[in-house]
Amino acid sequence: MIKSFTTLTALAVAAGVAFAQPARALDDQQKKEMGDFIRQYLIDHPEIMIDVQAALQKKQEEARLLQANKSIADNHDAIFKAKDDAVLGNPNGDVTIVEFFDYNCTYCRHALSDMKAMLDKDKNVRFVLKEFPILGPESIAAHKVAEAFKTLAPEKYADFHIALLGSDGRADEDSALSVAKSLGVDEKSLRAEMAKDKGAASVQQTYELAQSLGISGTPSYVIGNELVQGAVGFDDLETRVKNMRSCGKTSC
Repeated sequence: MIKSFTTLTALAVAAGVAFAQPARALDDQQKKEMGDFIRQYLIDHPEIMIDVQAALQKKQEEARLLQANKSIADNHDAIFKAKDDAVLGNPNGDVTIVEFFDYNCTYCRHALSDMKAMLDKDKNVRFVLKEFPILGPESIAAHKVAEAFKTLAPEKYADFHIALLGSDGRADEDSALSVAKSLGVDEKSLRAEMAKDKGAASVQQTYELAQSLGISGTPSYVIGNELVQGAVGFDDLETRVKNMRSCGKTSC
């Protein structure tokens, strides 16, 4: 990494020197002198490396956001209107929050209270849940139960989601089945639905969307044309929702 920063800085200094003299190729001696100068300058002013690193990180973040914005625009319906995704809150709400989550994600469990607070406080938010099982076989098994439950008892899915995500310990097939049965759906019906594996296509689409958006972990949100990664907290989500109403963007 430091080698890359040094190269960038050297190029910047070299460009300055080159513009200060007539345009011509440097001979070997001039190249050596310039190299020695750059090396000594960096040794004398190592704080430059911090500036270079900050500039590089800013540029990379801007590129990431541009790519995410393009991906959101290109995949708008798949993100916001996928028929297999559960919708909580107001289905006709004026602002939509899409959350990518895993039932075994610790940060998703912390963020569960943010979602509940948002839905309790703001009755005009549409909250879309995208199951994104990426934390191992247990997450995939819990997801399969969740998909079957959602098909059999969609009106109870919010309760199922809150109970399973808010439970202690690892979420797996057994714990997901236990939650489902506590909500009145019998195991035989669930297993019959699970055998159809109808959720495979939707979760594959979610994986592809996440890759396109540059999502590397959960929870991750899409609000408007912005990707928001991490459990940012209720206040942050609320501010973005208010901004969407005020100026059509998450940041006004």
